[in-house]
Amino acid sequence: MEHEQVVLVGVDGSPASLNALEWAVAQARQVGWRLHLVCAYAVPTFAAASLDGGYAALDDTAIREGAQAVLDEAVARVSQRDVEVTSALETGDPAGVLVDLSKQVCLVVVGTRGRSGFAERVLGTVSSALPAHAHCPTVVVPLLDGEDDDTTPPLPINRIVVGVDGSDSAKVALNRAIEQAEVWQAELTAVVAVPIGAGAGVLGWLPAAVDRESVLADVKEGLNVTVDRALEGRELVVRRHALDGNGAALLSEFSTAVDLVVVGSRGRGGFAGMLLGSTSQQVLHHTACPVMVVPSRIQDEGLPPMERGWRRRK
Repeated sequence: MEHEQVVLVGVDGSPASLNALEWAVAQARQVGWRLHLVCAYAVPTFAAASLDGGYAALDDTAIREGAQAVLDEAVARVSQRDVEVTSALETGDPAGVLVDLSKQVCLVVVGTRGRSGFAERVLGTVSSALPAHAHCPTVVVPLLDGEDDDTTPPLPINRIVVGVDGSDSAKVALNRAIEQAEVWQAELTAVVAVPIGAGAGVLGWLPAAVDRESVLADVKEGLNVTVDRALEGRELVVRRHALDGNGAALLSEFSTAVDLVVVGSRGRGGFAGMLLGSTSQQVLHHTACPVMVVPSRIQDEGLPPMERGWRRRK
């Protein structure tokens, strides 16, 4: 599987999707990748009143024209942003379309809120389903309650926090967070949560019953080893914190003070029964800033490092 240096963004004309588009433009410019806009729509069907019980499709002309208008407006919005832009109108379930396209790109960006009518087919469930199924990292950009149509996500990216728990998926997320920090010259903080109240043995490196400070010190040592290995050969300085508490709650709290949260995903192949890990799912529901969900499968699918093709804009 070969991933092209492309930032893919799903658009539907809603404030949430335009918010995501702004984030995607900034990311594409920063890494020198092409920006590809997609508007996907599904053609409704209904049970035909026939003896064979078949299905009939409605005329999709109006829906297609509406989707094309949304796409054209989005392209016009970013056409003078010093980034290569392409676009495509796709037919099919938007989540499925974006998941399929994620096999060919390096990053997918979506918003968290759609609107009524055909536009809601792109966002809403997509922002929940896509991170779990994608074949590349997905960034979900929230449009928070009370924000208006002109709100833009926090840019440039100056502060990043990544959740690390010793798992392979978290290590993949850490590597991507390091690349993202280097691209943006951002401060990176690695956080591991230790739910001490739940008892020892929750994390792979958590020792048997000991006092709170000893547990945190031991986990901090494990975190240092993990981060140092990921940083080998790099000059980036990464802050490290081992904190008592729930991982999702801590990362959600950090999201109020940073510009990007990075988490891993242990998603399984296929659509049936595939879910995000509980931490990444909860962070997506409660974040105050964009969240990058990094699937562990990118290790096996040839995703190029973010530095490749990087031509930083001044």
